[in-house]
Amino acid sequence: MRITFFGSPQESADALDSLIKVGHQVIAVYSQPGRRAGRGRAKSPTPVSDFALAHELPVFTPRGLRNNPEELARLAETNSDVFVVVAYGRILPPEVLRIPPMGVVNIHPSLLPRYRGPSPVVTAILDGQSQTGVTVMLLDEGMDTGPILAQSPPIDLDGTERGADLQDRLFKEGALLLPAVLEGLQDGSITPTPQNDALATVTTLLERSDGEIVWSSPAEQIDRMVRAYDPWPGTFTSWNGKGLKVIDVAVSSEPSTGAGAVSAVDGRLTIGTGTGALEITRLQIEGRQAVAAGDFLRGQPEINGATLGT
Repeated sequence: MRITFFGSPQESADALDSLIKVGHQVIAVYSQPGRRAGRGRAKSPTPVSDFALAHELPVFTPRGLRNNPEELARLAETNSDVFVVVAYGRILPPEVLRIPPMGVVNIHPSLLPRYRGPSPVVTAILDGQSQTGVTVMLLDEGMDTGPILAQSPPIDLDGTERGADLQDRLFKEGALLLPAVLEGLQDGSITPTPQNDALATVTTLLERSDGEIVWSSPAEQIDRMVRAYDPWPGTFTSWNGKGLKVIDVAVSSEPSTGAGAVSAVDGRLTIGTGTGALEITRLQIEGRQAVAAGDFLRGQPEINGATLGT
């Protein structure tokens, strides 16, 4: 099968690898342009670009596909049977969706129609879901509204999952489903199933401000934030005029002494919340390295009795 692949992060590279291993012919790979990073601000290619180049696949990194006749012509000239999209990071315009005869297949890390949109993994953790999963679907012009081709069995969550780890887990599951789905779509053994829009929920795009901790929130909700917003935007507060990144926490059995109130006893850093208390086990103050709470308290004992976020 002739495939044009769209993807950017490491999870996408794993899916691309699964297609190559089963013998599909990847005609072209599209990925996000490289981003500047490090002291020299040199551009670093995406993991998908690196993987594709290592496998001698043609790579294209346009800044956009909308109103881009040159790229539309290039895509048409690939004569691909199907386009496959895995965390590309851009919405494909309708004129791209119409090019491949088998359509555009996408891996979405939720059990659609729940958690459509850009933040399904984060939102599932924030909502305290006990299960999630992954969907392989056909893209249409809506936001994750296209028909379903296959879904994983529900994947149980134990309440300790972090955003990056869960996303990686779900995309790996999707990569396992992908080869068989493409074969079934080609031979007609898989019939696209419309979604039930009445059951749909929609997630929103994350902003950095989402990671600011409101200490009057319940301890359980702040714990979910810390796990969900890993690695971005992270969770943070302020103390003594400096930013304080909260990296790891545990819900404490101690009673709350007031929202944001700090108690430091025997090397443990406990913060009051709106309901109960939260123990911070790893944190990072602005301008310093991330450290365990005990090490932080040895260097910053004056935090005891302070109120965070003021």
